[in-house]
Amino acid sequence: LPKFLKEDITLFEGIISDLFPGAVLPTPDYGVLMEYLLKTIADFKLQPVGMFITKCIQLYEMTVLRHGLMTVGPTGGGKTCAL
Repeated sequence: LPKFLKEDITLFEGIISDLFPGAVLPTPDYGVLMEYLLKTIADFKLQPVGMFITKCIQLYEMTVLRHGLMTVGPTGGGKTCAL
């Protein structure tokens, strides 16, 4: 759910559970993605910081859902490294 604000995730999950009672969202398996992500981070001599890994996974999820995207943020925020 990378597109939602943190506060909206609970609201979204509540709406989904009202519309589809008893439905359980599957937990995504990032095993292979994490393996290659950690290898690439090491190859580029970056540090595997949790927030950076989370942002890379969110970027991956957005590329699966969308045809195009834009990364914005402050200078030095890791946008280029995540791409």
